Amino acid sequence: MKLSEFKYTMQKNVVAKFPAEPRDSAKMMVLNKETGEIEDKIFKDILSYMHKGDCIVLNETKVFPARLYGKKEKTNAKIEVMLLRELKSAERIWDVLVEPARKVRIGNKIYFDNNRFYCEVIDNTTSRGRTVRFSYDGNLFNVIERIGEMPLPDYIKREPTEEDKVSYQCVFANDECLASIAPPTAGLHLTPELLQAIENKGVRIAKILLNIGQGIFEKIEVEDLTKHRMYSEYFHISREAAETINKSLKAKKKVFAFGASVARALESSVLTSGTVKPNKGWTDKFIYPPYEFKIVNNLVTNFHPPASPSLLLSAAFAGKDNIFKAYKRAMKQEYRFYAYGDALLIF
Repeated sequence: MKLSEFKYTMQKNVVAKFPAEPRDSAKMMVLNKETGEIEDKIFKDILSYMHKGDCIVLNETKVFPARLYGKKEKTNAKIEVMLLRELKSAERIWDVLVEPARKVRIGNKIYFDNNRFYCEVIDNTTSRGRTVRFSYDGNLFNVIERIGEMPLPDYIKREPTEEDKVSYQCVFANDECLASIAPPTAGLHLTPELLQAIENKGVRIAKILLNIGQGIFEKIEVEDLTKHRMYSEYFHISREAAETINKSLKAKKKVFAFGASVARALESSVLTSGTVKPNKGWTDKFIYPPYEFKIVNNLVTNFHPPASPSLLLSAAFAGKDNIFKAYKRAMKQEYRFYAYGDALLIF
């Protein structure tokens, strides 16, 4: 498969700038990957596709306000610093993206919060990537929460607001898992009431972790998909979560992966028995057609950018022809695309 096979032309005004309110009132397209049949529903209708003994798997990572704005020493040039991941907490060393990158070199200092602290660039990683050391003496996350902006993708053509600190976050996000620069967007449609209704129906809920990082912003640059390498992301599947998922698998029930991040974590932790193993570490698993899923048999996702890793994963699960049929219909039926957009259930 080649990258160009997964490009499509976007129609104007299909990208959602704000989430549906309430969350579960978003549209949901339902695609049968075996027959190609498509139905148009509302997200809260997902309950009717679940049965006692099934399992939904959620990524409980939490998004932090990772976009900071500072001023370069001496010139006072405005610099955007996107925090990606903390490398050494004791030394306050981070991987970041900077913009404009041409102005930021090794040895430069960027000051924040009315010059109360700064970061110093100690290495280059990619064209926009830098490794920096922060001078802040105290809990850096506290000041990030105060001065940082939610890292909305560039395709959302507006400034982030305080409301985004709630809406660009899953209701089940774990405060102890504050490490992502994007949410598992399929999970944004869930409400506490819908989660309770799912649980009341006898559906198991398993929560795992995959910290969504730089890969969410990077484009695939190679035509030959076998040559693309994903950025590694930390994940953790606890013994309890694995046991919950395996109970459904062994009973031949449905396992709903809520988002590409969940699918990647689960498919990175497969035993030869076709069950999930407790696991933690880093995964750079890149799923694209053709691929045989071992764990996931139902996928909840959104409508993704052309030729993006999440679109490729959806195509691997549903089949390329089915996915493009669904996307064509979505544009015709005025579905909303991308992070704040509508949902796609593939079974």
